[in-house]
Amino acid sequence: MYSQIASNKRKSLLLMLIFIVVIAGLAWIFSKIYGGNADMVVIAIVFASGMSLISFFAGDKIALATAGAKAIAKQENPYVYRLVENLSITAGIPTPKIHIINEPQMNAFATGRDPKHSSIALTTGLIAGLNNEELEGVVAHELSHIKNYDIRVMMVVIVCIGIITLLSDWLLHSFLWRGNRDSENKANAVIMIIGLILAILSPLFAQLIQLAVSRKREFLADASGALLTRYPEGLAKALEKISVQNANHPLRHSNKATAHLYFANPFKAESVSKLFSTHPPVAERIKALRSM
Repeated sequence: MYSQIASNKRKSLLLMLIFIVVIAGLAWIFSKIYGGNADMVVIAIVFASGMSLISFFAGDKIALATAGAKAIAKQENPYVYRLVENLSITAGIPTPKIHIINEPQMNAFATGRDPKHSSIALTTGLIAGLNNEELEGVVAHELSHIKNYDIRVMMVVIVCIGIITLLSDWLLHSFLWRGNRDSENKANAVIMIIGLILAILSPLFAQLIQLAVSRKREFLADASGALLTRYPEGLAKALEKISVQNANHPLRHSNKATAHLYFANPFKAESVSKLFSTHPPVAERIKALRSM
């Protein structure tokens, strides 16, 4: 577990560096197309660095606001508050800020930059639809994301995908604005082709980052959560209930940028192929839990 936490810290830094490199590459293409001005590269690097810092310090607030999560005090829901508090003590981490999402779909997520600055959000459907042992399994899974520093990696991915997609779209539109005015310049034409390829592939590259850090983290959090409760069957039963109830009912406030945060796939089951899903198949997760 300690080696996994250290690995996640390194991956957070690596994601930020990759993010900066991709943005700098897009800016370099811009500078070549528009006269070789290196100032654009410098501006882009500063911009990417600033956005990385925003994702680090404010990414959790963005995720919670996007999900429509509302913070609760202990007296507002003593059952949920005590459940999270007790499992946090068992895990040896500070109790995260607890939020409720007014959604009938069963789901949950954890976010933040470290255990001292973390939050957990649960839907009303999850609280109402699971018994105590099943809800404990889901909460333990999310607390494991916090303890293993998965939340830091996941938080950075949100901003990475959004900004890379935005700038790629900006670059594609610049080609449409310029038209064929520079087609007589072979060197410039080659650069424009490279830029067009980079603009098209950058969003795909960002999604691959998301997939790479999501699936393995889910299996690890399942195992860590089962270790925390000492009852893998509770989490397995929760997954069975959630997969049936959520099959045709997507989360209202879900989007592709934050999908990887959730305990279960927030979209309709048939709308996301296994290849591009941010979560491992539920059947594989249940099989792994019941083999423990």
